Amino acid sequence: MEETSPRKRREDQKSIQSNEPKTTSLQKEVGLLSGICIIVGTIIGSGIFISPKSVLSNTEAVGPCLIIWAACGILATLGALCFAELGTMITKSGGEYPYLMEAFGPIPAYLFSWTSLFIIKPSSFAIICLSFAEYASAPFYAGCQPPEVVVKCLAAAAIMVITTVNALSVRLGSYVQNVFTAAKLVIVAIIIISGLVLLAQGNTKNLENSFEGAKLSVGAISLAFYNGLWAYDGWNQLNYITEELKNPFRNLPLAIIIGIPLVTGCYILMNVSYFTVMTATELLQSQAVAVTFGDRVLYPASWVVPLFVAFSTIGAANGTCFTAGRLVYVAGREGHMLKVLSYISVKRLTPAPAIIFYGIIATIYIIPGDINSLVNYFSFAAWMFYGLTVLGLIVMRFTRKDLERPIKVPIFIPVLVTLISVFLVLAPIISKPEWEYLYCMLFILSGTMFYFLFVHYKFKWAQKISKPITMHLQMLMEVVPAEEAPE
Repeated sequence: MEETSPRKRREDQKSIQSNEPKTTSLQKEVGLLSGICIIVGTIIGSGIFISPKSVLSNTEAVGPCLIIWAACGILATLGALCFAELGTMITKSGGEYPYLMEAFGPIPAYLFSWTSLFIIKPSSFAIICLSFAEYASAPFYAGCQPPEVVVKCLAAAAIMVITTVNALSVRLGSYVQNVFTAAKLVIVAIIIISGLVLLAQGNTKNLENSFEGAKLSVGAISLAFYNGLWAYDGWNQLNYITEELKNPFRNLPLAIIIGIPLVTGCYILMNVSYFTVMTATELLQSQAVAVTFGDRVLYPASWVVPLFVAFSTIGAANGTCFTAGRLVYVAGREGHMLKVLSYISVKRLTPAPAIIFYGIIATIYIIPGDINSLVNYFSFAAWMFYGLTVLGLIVMRFTRKDLERPIKVPIFIPVLVTLISVFLVLAPIISKPEWEYLYCMLFILSGTMFYFLFVHYKFKWAQKISKPITMHLQMLMEVVPAEEAPE
């Protein structure tokens, strides 16, 4: 057996890693350009087509609205730089999970996986599918709002189709992703170019006196940030492939510094494009902002806007399902969920139980919720753990000085991101308390009960409950553990 270096043994002792046997090494095939494309392609999804209305409703003026969009891009860039230090210091998969494990121990790490499985990931899936449903149904209800039941049924159908596609075939899911990513870039280019042409023609009336009527408060600013940051979510995704980056110590920060500001520029230009044809009041009254823009600018070819926006949101939903299904799969493999969720379909060789589980939870979120409440629910939970993770970076500057840091950001950046995260979590609760925040917090804390029952102490009665469920699902779905799956 090959002898490991003392440093490697020391790091293995100090870090919590997956028990999965490492038989192969990931190939470093992702260069700088590919890294930038991953960031841009992951972030741009449904957010820019649904959040402009929500950001404007909280700022009530064009100028502050555009400033919020720029500030969200800056915050996403700073957060991503903090994650770049974490990703090159602790080169393990699992996103925030290993960072929280190293900094604070197993309970916060488990609560992150618990919250991701039941709140962050499925609510994100539900929001994207509801966005798809609104844009897909808007052309059939010109001049009025589509019935809520139609939107929710269409969103549920989208979840079912996407879940089925990803459960049936990895290749089919990847093909769908590639096609709809191209469509996403087409609609972004159409809106930006159309807006620039209109600006060149002198359509700047709606951008004049842009701070007039602004009524800002601490709570309104935080909610505006929630909706803006939803559109930027995905800024930390490059961390998941640090081991596959060529020269990660150079390309990881460069991809972040280039990619996220590029998205920020696109978002600001798209919002400016919207304001070239709509007043603030008209934008707030629009059921589907991009559709209204297309009707006024691209007629009689305006049908391409809802079509391509629908394609963009479906692509984002497919990507979310693909990655989140793997998160459920890993949680099951690590013993944090039912064991059957780590099983693989005998016929399809996909983590079908995990993907189906994820689709069911997302469908449940659609039934009572609307997009704005789900965005607030998602952002509250997500930024709680983003802030905790960045706080862990600060803590490890003092408690884990022995760890090598190929990328080391100035300490004021993680301090600033942590303070902003605290503001984003506390401000809406203090200024405008809502039951959804209390429910979210109680659900997150309830994860500690399941941790002690099923993970820490592994009580026999708890195991007796989960074992027959696992056996019945295994027989019903024709799945086996990953190590028993055919090659």
